[in-house]
Amino acid sequence: MFSLEGKVAVVTGAASGLGKATALRFARAGARVVLADINDASEVAEEAGGIYVQTDVSREAQVKKLMERAVAEYGKLTTVVNNAGVAGAALSVDAITEEALDECIDVNLKGVLWGIKHAVPLMEDGGSIMNTSSYAGLFGTPTYGAYVISKAAIIGLTKTAALELAPRGIRVNCICPGTADTPMSYVEGAEIELKLSSMLQPLGRLAQPEEIAALYHFLASDESSFITGAAIPIDGGMSAGPSLGVIGPLYEKIFSEQLDISKFSNQ
Repeated sequence: MFSLEGKVAVVTGAASGLGKATALRFARAGARVVLADINDASEVAEEAGGIYVQTDVSREAQVKKLMERAVAEYGKLTTVVNNAGVAGAALSVDAITEEALDECIDVNLKGVLWGIKHAVPLMEDGGSIMNTSSYAGLFGTPTYGAYVISKAAIIGLTKTAALELAPRGIRVNCICPGTADTPMSYVEGAEIELKLSSMLQPLGRLAQPEEIAALYHFLASDESSFITGAAIPIDGGMSAGPSLGVIGPLYEKIFSEQLDISKFSNQ
């Protein structure tokens, strides 16, 4: 089950984090992998037995060449993971600058759009396109307005593409990770999110990249053949509601006689 034998996959943002974990997992499952990143991913490509194509996903022409290179190298294209992204600056809505908004839109949103646009003409019917959104695309996140805008738009784009490509059997889905233990979580400007995430995510920890890659693996496999147009949270339960690690003390104060908060001490 979940074999990717015979698949040819393009994974963007593959030099580190979720993209790296996904590319390596795809390779172990039997896929031929093309790794794309603006940063050097040649060592990861060697480990995956694939090829590295330096790509700035905000540039449409470069994404087009990336998809063409995959077909030229392996003869077909069945699978695309549009994962490359940036965290953006931590700014309140009234402080968002044009530069900060452009960065998130150009990389996070346009990178997905160009990936879909230029994969589809080359992709076999029955293929799978997967996009990285975020839990921040599902609901508001204070001080991350530019990032939220770009990630929410990915969800809308995913659903629209899924409808348009359904007649060809090409499935389009996106995942909405919570904060993961990746380099992007430690960049300047993401400190607030990093400090809060272990408390806000009900499972009480950051996601590991391999856990996110496992969901991409399933969506790339034929076993997920009836799933399309979905925005799937993988966020340690955060989209289900507030963590008891955060609101537990309030419950204890209000309902001290009815609720045993000690069971939530792992938070």
